[in-house]
Amino acid sequence: MVGRRATDLIKCGGFKIGAGEIETCLLEHPDVAEVAVVGEPDDDLGERIVAFVVARDPARPPPAEQLVDLVARALAPHKRPRDVRFVEALPRNAMGKVIKARLSRP
Repeated sequence: MVGRRATDLIKCGGFKIGAGEIETCLLEHPDVAEVAVVGEPDDDLGERIVAFVVARDPARPPPAEQLVDLVARALAPHKRPRDVRFVEALPRNAMGKVIKARLSRP
């Protein structure tokens, strides 16, 4: 697998955090249709957890604080997203798989 980078393991504040468990937790919220979680570079934490969320109703997305609190309570406080960004759709390849590299900022 040339050119692939592990995007599902986030190293944040000395912890190795699986993006999948955060995604699963966020998908339990009734107003979340899709979600992708990535790590972005952070000077203090190493990587910052960022959640890209597609709301079921784009006109009325759930409050970001509510999603952060959901993860902090259900999993652990250090696994909460530091940033929640609402998007219309997640970028996908021809097979329908989410392309996480297109989500994070350089």
